[in-house]
Amino acid sequence: MTRFFAPAAALAIVAAYPAAAQTQADMNAQAANELRRADTALNAQWKVTYARMKQRDAESASRGGGFGYAAATLASQRAWLQFRDKQCVIEGGRFAGGSMQPFARGQCLARLTRERTEQLKDLMWTQP
Repeated sequence: MTRFFAPAAALAIVAAYPAAAQTQADMNAQAANELRRADTALNAQWKVTYARMKQRDAESASRGGGFGYAAATLASQRAWLQFRDKQCVIEGGRFAGGSMQPFARGQCLARLTRERTEQLKDLMWTQP
């Protein structure tokens, strides 16, 4: 049985990348570079957010209690990493066995990593 993928889906993925990426190998390399940039930003934000959560725990402990911000944030990050990796296997599976599979997976990893970075930034709220 021959598998075909929806041309509109393929065009949407390809349209997200500059015209300079002409081969599948070039597109895969661009997706990998995009993931590296997203991962670097995530790691930098993680350090800031996690330090802030530890600080919050110290502040609330001085008032006689501790919410457990740091532990909850660490557990959330670990769960998110598992989710991201499995979700992107599924999204890449849309093109299973094809040359676009690693590209689609890499694009998913970068997108979800950027979204998580924003989520971590949103956790930087300050209490009144």
